[in-house]
Amino acid sequence: MQASRPFLVHGQWKSGDLSASVVDPFTGKLVAQVAQANESDVEQATASASSAAAAMGQLPGHARYNMLQQISALLYRRRDEFAQTITAEAGKPITDAKREVSRAIQTFTVAAEEARRIPGEVVPLDWTPGYDTHLGLLRRFPIGPILGITPFNFPLNLVAHKVAPALASGNPILIKPAPQTPLTALLLGEIALEAGVPPGGLNVVPCENLLAERMVVDPRFKLLSFTGSASVGWMLKAKCGKKKVTLELGGNAGVVIEPDADLELVAQRCAAGGFGYAGQTCISVQRLFVHHSIADVFTTKLLMHVARLKMGDPADETTSIGPLIDQAAAQRVENWIGEAVVGGARVLLGGKRMGSLVEATVLANVTPGMKVSCKEVFGPVVTVTPYRQLSEAVALLNQSDYGLQAGIFTQDINKIFYAFRHVEVGAVLANEIPTFRADHMPYGGVKDSGLGREGVRAAMEDMTEPRMLIMNLKDPQHFSEKSV
Repeated sequence: MQASRPFLVHGQWKSGDLSASVVDPFTGKLVAQVAQANESDVEQATASASSAAAAMGQLPGHARYNMLQQISALLYRRRDEFAQTITAEAGKPITDAKREVSRAIQTFTVAAEEARRIPGEVVPLDWTPGYDTHLGLLRRFPIGPILGITPFNFPLNLVAHKVAPALASGNPILIKPAPQTPLTALLLGEIALEAGVPPGGLNVVPCENLLAERMVVDPRFKLLSFTGSASVGWMLKAKCGKKKVTLELGGNAGVVIEPDADLELVAQRCAAGGFGYAGQTCISVQRLFVHHSIADVFTTKLLMHVARLKMGDPADETTSIGPLIDQAAAQRVENWIGEAVVGGARVLLGGKRMGSLVEATVLANVTPGMKVSCKEVFGPVVTVTPYRQLSEAVALLNQSDYGLQAGIFTQDINKIFYAFRHVEVGAVLANEIPTFRADHMPYGGVKDSGLGREGVRAAMEDMTEPRMLIMNLKDPQHFSEKSV
């Protein structure tokens, strides 16, 4: 019997009577057994984060900087181990896994820098007669214990996007990793201990969803930072009461392609953005709106690029499309494709499933009410829809419950700014696919795509509270000659 991988509470590794299996999505083989926290463990972890808040909040900027730089350096030293773990438990192609590790290293490096420059403000208060001698200083202080709930699709970098700003701003954080991918978060816990994170500064606690919900409502946690599905995110928010909440949820990213775009570049980028990691990214390219005058030419180019993508073993350096996280996810995508075809959609490429693998699929003749259009596929499916006027394309793009990111390809700056003004998303990308994300930029969406923004500095604002110091600075009544 394989020993269960322990979890991290207050600087100590703990095992329990409960365990869960981590399975390779491609082979179906057991990767590891991971110990699961019970009710008592969860209480201990919560109390640990609460008790660590004072010590974490008193860490000076240079200490937080050094700690985060050390985490970054240790991640770099063990980068191959992390990448292989991501591939094994998440089925992510190894080249994408290596890229994720590099991004996480960058995320912690950025956080180290931000730890030294949390901004403040001098607020003049002499706007009102009688307040001539008053002056205000505004500083940000740590909010306190944070609960982070993370998804399977980026088991390192999306954990980093919660842990790094929490540590940078002087807050303890408890991470509840996705049940499919806890190993990478536990490896990060190892690195955090080696880097000198104080006990309770980072707890990593795999547990059942019911216990996670208890933590969500626990008043000792001052902020819930959740990344995952829209249905779960909004359900958890409804339970939080007065607790501060940030949500990074789903999307069905759209791209508008105008006649003056570089069609070869657009086709190549949309193929990469639509099918990387089998589309299991919330900003994966899903809906393409192509001007009718170039629709046939562009679609031909797109199909050529997509056909070149290799599907198969994620451990192979040449694989672009690996498995979905499990067979149930693959069956759901297959069913959505089938429903679209019954409704009149046409399969231009792909459409078949083999176990947990789904072929790269391009659909035409879709309607806005089809699941492949109005919902988040979270699989290797892209739809192509022609339009005649830019306003029509924007209206179609906005015909969605989601609003995370969108792209427009054109050389006309007026059209770019038209999209910027009218597209209902958190970010518009000009001559770039919406799958693009720089880890220091404010990142998030509107509508069902979430609440608040990630990106290290933006997250730190949510993880701190502004506090004013108001001073009544009276002039000295008497000056001695020496002081003059």
